[in-house]
Amino acid sequence: MGQTVDSTVCRLGRSEERVYEDKPTEEFAFGPVPTCLNTPQGPIEYVAAGEGPTVLAIHGAMGGYDQGQILVRTLGEPGYRYVAVSRPGYLGTPITAGRTPEEQADLYARLLDGLGIRQTAIMAISGGGPSAIHFALRHSDRCWGLVLISTCGGKLDVRIPLSFQLMKLLARWPAFCAMMQRRTKKDLERALRRSIVDPNIRARTAQDPHVRPLLEELLVGGFDRMALRLPGTENDIAITRTTTYPLEQIAVPVLVVHGTDDRMVPFARHGKSLAELIPGAQLLPVEGGEHVSIFTHREEVRARVTRFLRDLAPGAVEEK
Repeated sequence: MGQTVDSTVCRLGRSEERVYEDKPTEEFAFGPVPTCLNTPQGPIEYVAAGEGPTVLAIHGAMGGYDQGQILVRTLGEPGYRYVAVSRPGYLGTPITAGRTPEEQADLYARLLDGLGIRQTAIMAISGGGPSAIHFALRHSDRCWGLVLISTCGGKLDVRIPLSFQLMKLLARWPAFCAMMQRRTKKDLERALRRSIVDPNIRARTAQDPHVRPLLEELLVGGFDRMALRLPGTENDIAITRTTTYPLEQIAVPVLVVHGTDDRMVPFARHGKSLAELIPGAQLLPVEGGEHVSIFTHREEVRARVTRFLRDLAPGAVEEK
């Protein structure tokens, strides 16, 4: 079939893994080393955990399989087989495996083929939304549910901050990345100021004993192999500024989760629009939530995602 599995690491390698405790979600025993599946379209890096109906976790910008794991541990519940991937241009999945959202969607289908999985739900956040939408469009018979969190519903015209351009240059210096990791660990609240504007919500979130480790892992982990996350991030930026979607053609069950105060992907033009244009879509408007509402309003979001997936999950456990 032209597909082989490298059970060590993908072509671009990895650094030493960090372990964070998260007691409520300790059931998700992802392996410490990602696997690389070589498909006819190119290699794709992934990790998997659990047993049950499959849920594919799709990360956002500056992400990778590690951030897909965080998405699962933040919102998931036991009883599913979670597969977290590195999208093209991130960590061990080369950008040549899929530059467009359509190509990335097809790469996910190739991954499912290689793992012997017939159907999956998709849980996508932020920059993972475009490829997830196209998976639902192009492979609707293989998608039993779609959860879109803080994702674009059309072209995004929010200005890219100058700090990102500077970060691109500095990311290639390991000493800079190590310094930023130390700084983030030392003062998490300061690191959160750009993500969570409301000081009360920021303080509450930073003090939550279950959310804080997840947020710290997300922010600190973003500086790990940062240079290997840049090609995908730049590609995502280009996609979100040029791409529209035939949302009215989506024919799978959809849950849209979006913070009403999201400044990066404004609610009215994206979250609300997605729910209005996708036939039968459900909407959870997270009141006062920003782009990181899965952390600031974790229990509210997790409860709704849990109910959505439980209502749709196939009864039979899929075999590998």
